[in-house]
Amino acid sequence: MLKLIHTADWHLGQTFHGQERHAEHRLFLDWLLDTLVAREADALLVAGDVFDVVNPSLAAQALLYDFIVSAHERLPALDIVLIAGNHDSGNRIELPAPLMRRLRTHALGRVCWLDDGSLDAERLLVPLTDAHGETRAWCLALPFLRPAEVTGHGLAPAEANEGEPLSDKPRNDYVAGISRVHEQLIDAARKRRAPGQALVAMSHAHLHGAAVSEASERPIVIGGEESISAGLFPADIAYVALGHLHRAQQVGEARIRYSGSPLPLDFSEVNYPHQVVEAVLEGESPAQVEAIAVPRPVAMNRVGPGELDEVLAELEALPHAPSLPRERWPWLEVRVALTAPVPDLRARVEAALDGKTVRLLRLERRLPQQAADGMPERVDLEQLGPRKLFQRTWEKQWGEPPGDDVLADFDQLLQDVLDTHEEPRSGEPRP
Repeated sequence: MLKLIHTADWHLGQTFHGQERHAEHRLFLDWLLDTLVAREADALLVAGDVFDVVNPSLAAQALLYDFIVSAHERLPALDIVLIAGNHDSGNRIELPAPLMRRLRTHALGRVCWLDDGSLDAERLLVPLTDAHGETRAWCLALPFLRPAEVTGHGLAPAEANEGEPLSDKPRNDYVAGISRVHEQLIDAARKRRAPGQALVAMSHAHLHGAAVSEASERPIVIGGEESISAGLFPADIAYVALGHLHRAQQVGEARIRYSGSPLPLDFSEVNYPHQVVEAVLEGESPAQVEAIAVPRPVAMNRVGPGELDEVLAELEALPHAPSLPRERWPWLEVRVALTAPVPDLRARVEAALDGKTVRLLRLERRLPQQAADGMPERVDLEQLGPRKLFQRTWEKQWGEPPGDDVLADFDQLLQDVLDTHEEPRSGEPRP
């Protein structure tokens, strides 16, 4: 028997509307360590987006490395496998890999290719051992694949679909490249394992049919056409540990799962459960899969949308907990529906919160549309996003929507910017 704990999308170092969340992440990691010990786990799988940005702060890195050291001290036989997600720098994830291996931690940030163009699969195969040191499974640890890493590798020109519009070809090459990497890695794992050993796949990707969060996730490839099929994981893969989507869910089968993020990363993620997943394997097959709810160390409250008087009354009724340390005060979003501008709105909201142990992060004003009166339409840039904003601007300028080739060029440019982006601006939706 082998017992795995699957988690993903920690986003260590996230700034939430300009506020640090180190205390929340520390409390989650403390809880996770206690859970690993209590459940006598054999392995911990972290399926990407370990950090929130490619250049995480020293404090964020310290959270990860302190956790790994503590886990090894309390569970010396525990195998930890973590992969880079689209928020991570693959090179940074792998930089301390030689040291982490001494702590039974395997960090995979990128794929490599052999001289013949085939995947270097051996470096992505990690043995998972039980309490007696016996290898019970092989983990296929596949980090997030950027287009430049997979297009042109192991994909013969004849395999490209002829007659496609030019704007579709990069996308199809990318999806074909991802599929080829999965196939080669699975083939190598089948050859490597002995009878009775299970196969466990880890991937940071967007699968067809999976549900995304309302406003907190950016597509891995801009435009959203990067999603791949769950059919890439054949039946002899006992468990598939996925990362990227923050909503915990299975995709088609109980063995194919997103653990989801352990903490809400945006107010839009407050109303669904956050968890880690325990998977128990017997031989080559899954025996049990169980969701373990993660306690929320800091509450996230949304008030409204409602009329001003109603919202103010609700704010005044919020509970007061003077003994609560400030780092545990709830985060608060307030949404007010107005019929006309209220210049002192913030002052009135803050007065209603006077003495309350909450941290106001966001105040949203909702005014009626003024377009019918000849006034310009109000646009919420945070909700609109760069792609839709570009489409609207192009159509206003040229009197027609942008063509597929123009959108493809814009998508590639935006992806290049996001791949080198170091720090999200305060108040942006999750990149």
